Amino acid sequence: MKEKPIGIIIATKIEAEPFIEGLRLRRMETKPVALYGHGPIVLAVSGIGKTNAALAAAGLIGSHRPAMTVNCGAAGAAHPGLAVGEIFQIDRVYELDRPHLVHGRPMTHRPDTLKGFPGATLATRDRPVLEDYDRRDAHLHADLVDMEGAAIVQACRAFGVPVYLFKIVSDTPGHGRKDVIESIVTVRHDLFAFFRERVLPAIR
Repeated sequence: MKEKPIGIIIATKIEAEPFIEGLRLRRMETKPVALYGHGPIVLAVSGIGKTNAALAAAGLIGSHRPAMTVNCGAAGAAHPGLAVGEIFQIDRVYELDRPHLVHGRPMTHRPDTLKGFPGATLATRDRPVLEDYDRRDAHLHADLVDMEGAAIVQACRAFGVPVYLFKIVSDTPGHGRKDVIESIVTVRHDLFAFFRERVLPAIR
């Protein structure tokens, strides 16, 4: 019986490049989602934002039926207690701009988790969180902030596919937009090394 693939979802090509090169992935599809694959790995570059992330997860699962999906990527720190380059497994995701219709609190999503990894909570919202007041609002709920995590968890849950999230801190309070991009370029290789050396052996 053919081994089911492992799906990886990454928001941007900048973040994905070390994975594509290091895992020797080849472009498989461009529409509706950019997919790269080699052996048991299929990687989707989703694009930024919840809609793109949900579409990428649904497309990847629908076309390749992975045994599990892993979302790797950069996230901003919601408070100054975290350092650029730290990597966390996400154990809970709060969707800040989607309140529950009954109690009004942010929708909450719970990804799957693996033993032995430091954990953190994540807030997902549709716009970048760069200003300090935005970070303070996010810190009421979570340690880190991104723009895709909640949508990926929700899509994978809908298909019954296990989903794991690993985020590397790319920016902290005080970073500007240009600083964030430069930092992502710097830390992306560390995230891939972490995935290859620690996450991949744990999920195989």
